[in-house]
Amino acid sequence: MGPSEIITSIPEKYQSALSSTELRFFPSEIHKVEDFGVEFEVRLCPALQEKLEPKAEARATSAAATGKPKPFLPPYSPNLYVGDLALEDEDGTSEYIVLLNKFSVVPHHFLLVTKEFQPQTSPLFPSDLVQIYQLLLAARQENRHFIAFYNCGPNSGASQSHKHVQFIEVANGGPPVEKLTRTANLEVSGKPFAIPSLPYANHVYRLPALSTDSTPAELRRILFPPLLSLLDLVISTVRHDPDYPSGLPSYNIIMTLEHIHMIPRWHETYILEDSDTTINVNSLGYAGMLLAKSNSELEQIKKVGPGKILRGVGVESVHDLQVAGLSLEVDGL
Repeated sequence: MGPSEIITSIPEKYQSALSSTELRFFPSEIHKVEDFGVEFEVRLCPALQEKLEPKAEARATSAAATGKPKPFLPPYSPNLYVGDLALEDEDGTSEYIVLLNKFSVVPHHFLLVTKEFQPQTSPLFPSDLVQIYQLLLAARQENRHFIAFYNCGPNSGASQSHKHVQFIEVANGGPPVEKLTRTANLEVSGKPFAIPSLPYANHVYRLPALSTDSTPAELRRILFPPLLSLLDLVISTVRHDPDYPSGLPSYNIIMTLEHIHMIPRWHETYILEDSDTTINVNSLGYAGMLLAKSNSELEQIKKVGPGKILRGVGVESVHDLQVAGLSLEVDGL
């Protein structure tokens, strides 16, 4: 299958999986919360309290003990399986499968998974970026709007250890933080930038307009250097914090047709003040979309503010220092 066939088949596959009861949909309602110049969307979904998932490590241990296959390796559930994708480029052939998300809060939520096991701690490779962008382009051709996101590392909110990128359908204007990013006036195009009004380290690259006629080689050439520059900034950011844990950094990636966002992470969860309530945050939180599992949790998020929660699981911005360091390098000092 090609990206266009994948996108066009998603609605029917989703309805079929929903009818089979193998895919579970959790109804929700969106509440808007203004904070730091962003109209955050907090999705209230009480039904999620029924879904108590263990950590990825615990699931892996359980699967090994019981002999039960991992969800992203064959045999795939025919009700959740959408199709195969393959990309041939200078590195050879990269193969993927597309699966519907078994636990869906937003309809048509699907996953792009490497066919062979790769760890969720590995960065996105050129072939990954090309495949992601081709799916986003195919959706736009159908007048539908998706964003892709990748939770990389143990503190990023990743729920599975097998490398997978997630896609959710959004409104035409995009998610809340993307709307803010779109208003940024860039003094220099073709360079990473930050949204200074956000209270946490964030690194963004504005992409040029690309069409469905772009070849994989062209997409690779245009998309991969920005990703590397953003990853360099993430590594630089965590190195400025003497208390950041050693080892590979955790981070979130949000990708649209217009921007790549990369946000370094320190903690996976935020414990709300004066309570034992834990808020799990993945890439969608940094897109401006948080999740509350009860009315009391929703009210606590409103009280604390989404910005403080995201700063609590993120890292302090050192963008000014990074820009100053770059200026020194340019000046040869």
